[in-house]
Amino acid sequence: MNDSYLSLGSNMGDRLGMLKQAVRLLMEHHAIEVAGISSLYETEPVGFTEQPPFLNMVVRIKTDLPALTLLGICQEIERRLDRKRIIHWGPRTIDLDILLYNQENMETEQLVIPHPRMHERAFVLIPLLELNPELKGFEKPKDQGVRLWKTYDSLDAFVRKN
Repeated sequence: MNDSYLSLGSNMGDRLGMLKQAVRLLMEHHAIEVAGISSLYETEPVGFTEQPPFLNMVVRIKTDLPALTLLGICQEIERRLDRKRIIHWGPRTIDLDILLYNQENMETEQLVIPHPRMHERAFVLIPLLELNPELKGFEKPKDQGVRLWKTYDSLDAFVRKN
């Protein structure tokens, strides 16, 4: 089994609902086991700043899928949740990025692992290190506009329909 970490973010519409739907869709895939979720963090946008704040989280998964196949599944989830790529770093209903895939390094036209900008992004590193503080080569950054928004006591509490 491959161990992978995904970053999820949303800043349009029902941000929490979008994150929950994305995690549910990951859970429903026959070759993906969601092994853990971080707390939710509200963060100011990076890059294009004239947009609402994001809710961000990191999800740990176990899968026997190759990294490029996992990327395709993440992009399909984005499509199903109406992700539009109009403005670079612009507002989005949902964003799923592969951060880590085992201890592998990969660079293709479609995918770079580890994620090339994750070391610069507190909104990625804070939830990633919350999920696995033992990860080597990462330092916990200052909050940089990252605020704890909500913590769940279990994956079931996060995905439960209210």
